[in-house]
Amino acid sequence: MTGSPAIPVVLSTSSVYPERTPDAFEAAARLGYDGLEVMVYTDPVSQSGEALARLVDYHQVPVLAVHTPSLLLTQLVWGREPWGKLLRAKELAERLGARVVVLHPPFRWQREYVRGFERGLAKISAETDVIFAVENMFPIRAGAAEVSGYAPHWDPAGLDVPSVTLDLSHTAASASDAIVMANRLGSRLAHVHLADGIGITTGPVPDEHLVPGRGRQPCAELLRGLAATGYRGMVVAEVNTRRAATRDERLADLAETLAFARDHLASVPAA
Repeated sequence: MTGSPAIPVVLSTSSVYPERTPDAFEAAARLGYDGLEVMVYTDPVSQSGEALARLVDYHQVPVLAVHTPSLLLTQLVWGREPWGKLLRAKELAERLGARVVVLHPPFRWQREYVRGFERGLAKISAETDVIFAVENMFPIRAGAAEVSGYAPHWDPAGLDVPSVTLDLSHTAASASDAIVMANRLGSRLAHVHLADGIGITTGPVPDEHLVPGRGRQPCAELLRGLAATGYRGMVVAEVNTRRAATRDERLADLAETLAFARDHLASVPAA
């Protein structure tokens, strides 16, 4: 007998891009996702607690996580100061009742942020119930050379941080073993970004964010492992649907991702 999975399956608002944040709420409500992870970017709605709270009330879909504006393209969102961005993300999460703030490791050129990153993150984490989960990233390879834009490292498993986000598209891009990384993290694995990737040796784009099952990552195995080991976080669908020709095609990809996650999370017999 299988039990209904207790692990929430959540939609990242980035999964509807180039549509906007309100469209993600509509998609999540229509398809039956358990909540949303809001990617804070140039869309003003993604930055506004008031606007997001109205969308939560209208669609009756909660915001369960907030992703800081950590990308190169969002460096000017909420200012240039990285600690200021984290504080604003914390405040947004607290206002919306979100459990997790996702952040990337510091960029190498953010030298002061790099020096105080682990100590500062411990301090800010102690001031709130919100979990700050540092996401695994990936280096860029050119032939035999490997260059990382992140410091102290693109892989937070080796950093002194309490919580980590495991992204399966990023494990493909870094040629990492996702299962080994998850086991290494143990109880520090607090958040999962579900996607797939072919990998840097065969794929032209390192960070692909494919619908799970369309790449080479052990997505099903990881989900079954989460269900079997009492994982207490959420699984966030963070897939790239930019190539969808129509909105119906985009919704079909998101529905397929949701079904994949729930099927494998529920495939483990109830205790």
